[in-house]
Amino acid sequence: MRGQRTERLVRLASRFMLCPSKLISLTHLAGKFNVSKTVISDDVEVINSAMSAEGFGQMQVERGRSGGARFIPLCTKEYKTEILTIIAKELTNPDRNLPGGLIYYSDLIFNPEKALPLGYAMASMFIGRNPDVVMTSEVKGIPIAMFAAYALGVPLAVCRFRNRPSDGAAVGVHYPTANGDVKTMYMGTRQLKNGCRVLIVDDFMRGGSTAAGMLLMAKQFDAQVVGIGVFIAADEPKEKAIPEYYSLLTLTQQNGSTKLAVSLNK
Repeated sequence: MRGQRTERLVRLASRFMLCPSKLISLTHLAGKFNVSKTVISDDVEVINSAMSAEGFGQMQVERGRSGGARFIPLCTKEYKTEILTIIAKELTNPDRNLPGGLIYYSDLIFNPEKALPLGYAMASMFIGRNPDVVMTSEVKGIPIAMFAAYALGVPLAVCRFRNRPSDGAAVGVHYPTANGDVKTMYMGTRQLKNGCRVLIVDDFMRGGSTAAGMLLMAKQFDAQVVGIGVFIAADEPKEKAIPEYYSLLTLTQQNGSTKLAVSLNK
């Protein structure tokens, strides 16, 4: 019997973690494992205790006859501090410094082992805002935004800087950059629904012009922007092109050296 429960706990946990933020019927699970709904509820409590102890999420249960449970990727501050400190330490390697006060980080965010926890950490900052879709821009914004969308249980919409026939009909917006240039980004009309709730996620922000462009794009669809999250935000310039945002890391330049500070806004 103990062996049967151990196996059931593992299988249940895997089901919940494979589809974060999605409600799974406890009645369905009880029938699937041929046990009572009460037994499944007890199992969910065990899983919740384990996930809470790890710090990367918790179980949310909806009571009632047709109720269910879902895995919510709500990272604790301790968990976020641990993973972001490790990332920050890697990024402050002098070999990663690039001209213009930039740093090289593509190898990290395109590594699923790194991008998944970063996506969970990003999603946990906006878990209560209930977005319908996550929006980002190509190319480096995609990995973290994809895992954030996965954690939130919503699709990803990508703004492109070149219109592609394979995207179908698209909306284009023009937005100014910090150096005075004007750029254009495009969004396929099938990627966003009018009036939807949008979470904007970007990989890097200096002046915020790209994020401001995505705000303009959301406006074209009459979408409500529920938040803006950034992987790395430069501390200069202080005044950004967007009113409010949250970042996981803050990039500072002091005496020619690059420093990254962990941001725990929420």
